[in-house]
Amino acid sequence: MPTSRLEAFSDGVIAIIITIMVLEFEMPEGADWHSLQALTPVFLTYVLSFMMLAIYWNNHHHLMHVTRSVGGGVLWANMHLLFWLSLVPFGTAWLGGNHSAALPAAVYGVLLLMAAVAYWVLVHAILRHEGPASKLQKAVGRDIKGKLSIALYAVAVVLAFVNQWISDALYVTVAFMWLVPDRRIERRIEAERT
Repeated sequence: MPTSRLEAFSDGVIAIIITIMVLEFEMPEGADWHSLQALTPVFLTYVLSFMMLAIYWNNHHHLMHVTRSVGGGVLWANMHLLFWLSLVPFGTAWLGGNHSAALPAAVYGVLLLMAAVAYWVLVHAILRHEGPASKLQKAVGRDIKGKLSIALYAVAVVLAFVNQWISDALYVTVAFMWLVPDRRIERRIEAERT
């Protein structure tokens, strides 16, 4: 079956997740700068989570652009990814409200780790469905960036119990690694056009 329905459904779910996240913001207690300053950890966690969701949306779009068709395994792998992404608002709210606590930082990292693993599973489900000669296989290669992201998230989860700021820095590092959509896929598409 074509990828259009899967892509449209995923776009809608990610849009809803982002909407839920912003609705988690509570009104400040007062009407001064100090009241806004108290929301800084919540806002910064929201920015990171928004960035992560935008990265997944961008890369998912690129992924579907080089995917010819999907089957049942790909559909379930996509739902697996959306499941973990749907928990990001919970992790965002808990970490934002407890910005110096180890457990919320670790749980947030577990959610990011599981989303990264789910994305990896989705890519490999597509590769199995389309075969070794697919555009995606040529674009992804050994997927060092994806594997490094998973490793950094795993380390960050453990480090949340040692130093939560290091853990947060690793989450931000992975976000910046992926801020630009996956160039491997873009390069492959451009190479085929010429």
